Order: sequence, then C-alpha cells, then structure tokens
Amino acid sequence: MKLLATRIEGVVIVEPTVFGDERGWFMETYNEPRFHRELAALGLPAPRPFVQDNHSCSARGVLRGLHYQVDPHPQGKLVRVVRGAVWDVAVDIRPRSPTYGQWVGVELSAENRRQMWIPEGLAHGFLALEDDTHFLYKTTDVYARDCERAIAWDDPALAIAWPLERVGGQPQVAPKDAAAPRLAAPAR
Repeated sequence: MKLLATRIEGVVIVEPTVFGDERGWFMETYNEPRFHRELAALGLPAPRPFVQDNHSCSARGVLRGLHYQVDPHPQGKLVRVVRGAVWDVAVDIRPRSPTYGQWVGVELSAENRRQMWIPEGLAHGFLALEDDTHFLYKTTDVYARDCERAIAWDDPALAIAWPLERVGGQPQVAPKDAAAPRLAAPAR
C-alpha cells in the first residue's frame, strides 16, 4: 500500500499493492496497522475505527454530494470503486483550515483500484463516469440523519472541475442535493 498526499491536509490517495499472474490478481483493500503506519509516516493522525460500510450503484452521469455529517457524528470515509469509474471529490470545510473551500479530485475506478481517504471535516461527492458503477466506502461513524448536511455541487465559489463532458453534460442529481446551500465563508 502506498499513500499519496494531496494539497489538502489529511486527504490521501491510497494505491494498493496488487499481486497478479495468469490466474488473476489479489490485493489487500484495508489493513488497519499498515494504514495507520502509512498515515503516521505522512505526519497524519490515525482515524477512529471504521464502524459502517456502504455500497452504492450509480448510472453514468449521476452526481452524489457534496455530503458530510456534523457533530456528534462526523464521518471520515475510505472510498473506492469496484465496478465502473467515478470522479471523486473532497472539499475542505474545516473553518480554520488554510485550505478551507479548496477541493481535490481524482478518478477512482475498478481498473486503477485507487482509494481515497477523506478525514472528518470534509465534504465528499462523486460523479459516476460509467453505467453500473459500484462505489464502496467505510465510515468512522454511523449515518445520522439529524447530522447530515450538504453543499451545492455546483457552488461557483468552489469551482469544482467536474468532468461533465465525459457524461454528456448536466448530471443527474437527487432533489436534496439540487437544493443544497452554497458553502458560506469561514468563521475566522
């Protein structure tokens, strides 16, 4: 496993080691001691234990997000794709962060096998780039409806470079995501 730091502190791309031969391949998708050790090597804290796994399936052009949860149930997420591909985005919404309002995006696919670690305090969303895309994620807290929040995926202040041309233009967005507010200026 190799962790690649991004420009947002705490957000890392995980490149698993894949062992393959003529029979197929094998990879370890998560190893807690190794993950914690690799985060520490980057000067990052270990996450709380993962307590929930989620699996979604999306058609090409579906955009989910930007979602996050507030106290007392903030969620860190380790995300990956096992079928298809997504453009995955994390947005820093930590009020006192030097990268507040900045985003990082990466393509995750069944083919590249990459994962992304998104710590608590960041919003997350993805655009499905292929039909029948299966997206899996581990979370550090359970889903709590009262703590659920969202930010507009198309907030002009964020200027996220969604690859909409790859899905034919406008994405398919859930009504609650379409009604999500813009990110407010941080309290400093």
